[in-house]
Amino acid sequence: MFPVNDLTVLIVTFKTNHKILDDCIKSIDGKSKIIIVENSNDQEFKKKYEEKFSNIEVFLSGKNLGYGVGNNFGLNLIKTNYALISNPDVVYEKEFFSSIDHYIKQDTEFDIIGPMYRKEDYASYGHFEDLKKISPITNEGSLFSAHWIVGCTMLLNLKKFKNRNLFDENFFLYFEEFDLCRNVILRQGKIYASNKLYVNHLGHKGSAATDPNYSIETEMFRNWHWMWSSFYFYKKNYNFFYAIKTMYGKFFRSLFKMIFFRIFYNEKKYTMYYARFSGIWNSFLGRKSWYRVKSLFQ
Repeated sequence: MFPVNDLTVLIVTFKTNHKILDDCIKSIDGKSKIIIVENSNDQEFKKKYEEKFSNIEVFLSGKNLGYGVGNNFGLNLIKTNYALISNPDVVYEKEFFSSIDHYIKQDTEFDIIGPMYRKEDYASYGHFEDLKKISPITNEGSLFSAHWIVGCTMLLNLKKFKNRNLFDENFFLYFEEFDLCRNVILRQGKIYASNKLYVNHLGHKGSAATDPNYSIETEMFRNWHWMWSSFYFYKKNYNFFYAIKTMYGKFFRSLFKMIFFRIFYNEKKYTMYYARFSGIWNSFLGRKSWYRVKSLFQ
């Protein structure tokens, strides 16, 4: 029997396309508790999903908190020992939840378990070179030791964490899961990827950013936060000079290309490289991850 009383699925949404969200929900074991944190004050959304699915409870955050803060918000509502963080643009394969059942029933020792992809276009897990002496690479049956796993799907053993504010709330978007996983490894925790947990992740389809009317704004938003979070991650987890060494090439390429595409009137390219330049510069100056797109991210 599926451990329905000991697992809660947590989905953070922001004006997500309803078809994409429905596909995610329908792929989740129907006996699972599901908490949705909607990063807005959309009362109609709450009413629709709580009426449509008996196992879903929707909480409205009132504003766009981002990935990490939204998940912290949701994790503090969870009463079970295990949580599955899920992006809304993930579809789970048929045996996914029976495999989770196996790990929980066997009382598998872990802090975080992540999924794998059928397609090898993107890595679903990996290792930090500087942590291989602390946490050697080993395999245990279906579990492959990892230093980080993708944030789209994370099975958390909440008994291993002192509190439910797992993610650094300075991040708004990107690198939160790398930061969390690194902290787990440094305290001798165990992170695995499982070849029994397969997902289809659509990628960049979990929010209102899927609307083609916002293509330039979305491109700017993603590039700004990717660069801000990159610099902040390196500065926090290594040091300030390591962050500069790692990011200075991207900084100057963004600056030069920004000027180039401004001269040659390519607005989309200019916008993208301006966002990259601005993201790194603001992070370098120690400013918060403040950038939002007013017409979209309210």
